[in-house]
Amino acid sequence: PAARGRDPSSPPEWPEVEKAEKLARGAALKWASGVFYRPENLEGLGQYRSRETQRNSSIQSRLKSTVQSYLEGVSAGLEQLRSAVQEVQSVCQELGAARWALLDCADRFQDLQQMRTLMAEHVQLASVVQVLPQLFSVHEVFSHTLQLLRGQHLLEAHVEIMMMEHLRDNILSQLHLRGLSSAQATVLSYFSGLQELNESLAKQLWGIVGSSLQLVQEDPVLFVTAVRIIEREEKIDDTLLLDATFLPPGRPKGWRQKFYHVLQETITGTHFHTTRMDAGLSRHLEALQRDIVSELRVVKDLMVQCVPAHYNILSVCTATYHQALASHLQDILREDLDKQALFHLLKWVLHVYHSSEMMGHPDLLPEVDVSSLGPLISPELVDQTERRYVVKLKASVLEWMPRTLNREFEEWFREKEPKTDHQGFFQSDLPTDVIEMLNSNIKVTSSITSSLQQKVYNMALEELEAFLGRSVEPLTPLPFLTDPYYVPYLLAMLNNNLAWGLLQGKAHMLPGSRRAGAMGCCATLQMELLQEQHGAGHFMFFCASFQPLCVQLASRKWLSGSQLVNKLTAFFCPGAQLLLTECEVLVANQYLRALMQKKMVCKSKEERGQFCDRLLQDATQLRELFCSLGLDRSQQNLEAVFAVRELLCLKDTALLSLEVLGFITKYPDVSDEHISTLLDLRGDVSKEVRHMVLEMMAQHPQALPESYQPIFSTILVPAPELPFCLRKGKCA
Repeated sequence: PAARGRDPSSPPEWPEVEKAEKLARGAALKWASGVFYRPENLEGLGQYRSRETQRNSSIQSRLKSTVQSYLEGVSAGLEQLRSAVQEVQSVCQELGAARWALLDCADRFQDLQQMRTLMAEHVQLASVVQVLPQLFSVHEVFSHTLQLLRGQHLLEAHVEIMMMEHLRDNILSQLHLRGLSSAQATVLSYFSGLQELNESLAKQLWGIVGSSLQLVQEDPVLFVTAVRIIEREEKIDDTLLLDATFLPPGRPKGWRQKFYHVLQETITGTHFHTTRMDAGLSRHLEALQRDIVSELRVVKDLMVQCVPAHYNILSVCTATYHQALASHLQDILREDLDKQALFHLLKWVLHVYHSSEMMGHPDLLPEVDVSSLGPLISPELVDQTERRYVVKLKASVLEWMPRTLNREFEEWFREKEPKTDHQGFFQSDLPTDVIEMLNSNIKVTSSITSSLQQKVYNMALEELEAFLGRSVEPLTPLPFLTDPYYVPYLLAMLNNNLAWGLLQGKAHMLPGSRRAGAMGCCATLQMELLQEQHGAGHFMFFCASFQPLCVQLASRKWLSGSQLVNKLTAFFCPGAQLLLTECEVLVANQYLRALMQKKMVCKSKEERGQFCDRLLQDATQLRELFCSLGLDRSQQNLEAVFAVRELLCLKDTALLSLEVLGFITKYPDVSDEHISTLLDLRGDVSKEVRHMVLEMMAQHPQALPESYQPIFSTILVPAPELPFCLRKGKCA
């Protein structure tokens, strides 16, 4: 309807409205053309027109009512604004009147300020008047409190001290709030006696705490009194610390911490001083063990009941004993202790301390538990102490062993045979004494730690190895060849090797993780035993039986004689297989060495045959001898003598090259010099044959197999004598 009343030629007020009208008209025309397209629908046109007219009227009436309600609300709001403006104007007028009234009363407010100041001064004077009697009696209270302290009436004395401190602190607090610092100095000087009373009270308290272990048994009331006073002071400290505006002088006192400190100092000073070790370390440790257990019993049974639960007095005392003892032991270890002291200390620390005899005592469990406090001495210090003990023990062993060895060799000069065992073999007490001494030291360390036992075991093997080396030095036969008892004593030392070998089995008794090192040491020890056996066996066999024969071997005197070794069996005891092998090697070596000396050269075929027969006789006798003693033929080096004999008795010299080739194949360490010497012994080898043999050897060099035992390489061929080149002539 508004669009119908507007001039179509005038521009629209809002483009959106114009666009909306066009869309509405188009939609209406489209709908009407669709509805009234058919003639039968034209009959309802009037009906539709009346319905649309009614709807437009309804819409217009609703719009009018809505606009009317909006207008009424705007009218009410304008009315309220008018009344609000009037009220604001009224308030402004009243505030202006009040301002003028306040300006008129300013002078009267100044009079009130003066009244307030006077009232504050009156209050101060009233409070001063109230405390004047107390201030006047301060020195009298000081004297009375001092008398109470001297009479050990500690609770009453402490009450008066607290009263005086409270009075002083109140005065100082008021002065602090008003900034009167100069007056504070006067008050402090007036209450200076409080410092003396506090010091006197504290001195008595710490004396009681220092003797608390005795007091809880004899007079627990005095100790409980001291604890009550300390707790009072702790509460005062806590209260003052919460009020951070003013902290009186001397606060906080911290007497509870001082209580712990004095108790710890008492425990430390009473027991843990090296000056108390005059009676020896062992007795000192026993006294510590006895005193600590006794005092912890007192703490657990009596002192715990005399102090508040939050003191944890048993835990504090246990930790104090543990820490002080740890420090004390470290001080002791800094001293130069002997091996016995080191042993006792290690045993006490590692076993006694945690046992049922001390900290694990039934009277202390389960309240006392030191497992959480750590070890008394660190593992590094334990290892260091064990090494110190081994060094001291080694020095003792080094001092003992030479004396024992000297006593052993002094017996060699006695004109009597050595002792014999139950089988009749020569033997001495030296192995038994040495092994028992070493075993006793090894066994005693098993009660400490396996690592200490291992260290002592290794030291024992090292010293035994060195001892065996030293025991071989006097075995040289030269000074004793004229001594009729030299051989029996030498045999006794050889038989002692069986006893020395028993120590090797101890390695199997050690823990598996340490067995390898022990077996390594045993291997070295076994080599020393073998060396001693070799040396003693060589000396015995060579000087007692074979040495005289070696002088005559391969000589014309030997060729015409018939004596051979016939007493070798007297020098071997059962089980001496290694010594038997070494003697056989020595015999073969000396025999071949005598042949290489070229003491004679066969001059004829008959003499060469006699020479070969004697070689066969000697080699056969020696082989049968060693076989009868238990040495198999395959293990003997005397086969080389048989091979040399075959080379010497060969009749056809043309076959020497072939014979020598077989010889060097069997014995690849033989040299040209050895073969030349053997050819010289024959006495019938021409230069051409010799040259052919040596050339053949040069064409067939031999390599030594890995399992081959050298024979000829240990035998040196003497250098040939140079011919005398000058002419023979008369002397001038």
